[in-house]
Amino acid sequence: MTWRIWVAYLLEIRHETTERDEQHAYDTLYFERGIRQRDSFYLWFLEQVPHRGGGRLLDVSCGEGVFLGVARRAGLEAVGVDFSLVAVRKARLVSSQAALANAQRLPFADNSFDYVTNIGSLEHYFDPVEGAREMARVLRRDGVAIILLPNAFGIFGNIWHVLRYGEIFDDGQPLQRYATRASWERLLRANGLVPNRVIPYEREAPRTARDLLWLLRRPWKIGRLLVAPFVPVNLSNILVFVCHKA
Repeated sequence: MTWRIWVAYLLEIRHETTERDEQHAYDTLYFERGIRQRDSFYLWFLEQVPHRGGGRLLDVSCGEGVFLGVARRAGLEAVGVDFSLVAVRKARLVSSQAALANAQRLPFADNSFDYVTNIGSLEHYFDPVEGAREMARVLRRDGVAIILLPNAFGIFGNIWHVLRYGEIFDDGQPLQRYATRASWERLLRANGLVPNRVIPYEREAPRTARDLLWLLRRPWKIGRLLVAPFVPVNLSNILVFVCHKA
């Protein structure tokens, strides 16, 4: 594992040294345990997409395709790509519109999608600049991109983790970056995506009975849910950027 300080990012944690190694590592992750959130998270994230039950959506780095299913049921034409073959095979059990592709070289024409989503993946790319540019390229002129990224100074994220363990949080993925809100905004803006607003995220309220029961069994997480509305955006654990095309 290597650590690097960047100008655009605060910190980088690198477990793999080549893109091929990263791809193999993700295949292993998806084969052994998968990477996904609770259903309520994806329902919450869909609420951030300003759709009216129609339009064409691209979920970049779609993983197991859970969000594709949520978006499709809401009436969107949802397409997903991921560069892990194991992830794409799982995603195709949810939607036939999942394809193997590198997010830094998207196989779509310019101005192809009304909505582009990226749920916590841009920070893991070997070249996030190209990843941002590609999302901007395929987004239509009047389209909206919704991009979720980690905050370097989340009070319930890295700040709490450093306080407790003396180290920032390592999520175990092959390559991880953290940055401040302003640094992420500069990266997006410089590569064709202009943030209109930033939505802080800590934890979503349950939207399914299963997730409600899960939360009730973990009362310490209820406290974080109640405090979340009072956390300043610059100290939120996760930042969701709602962007238009430059």
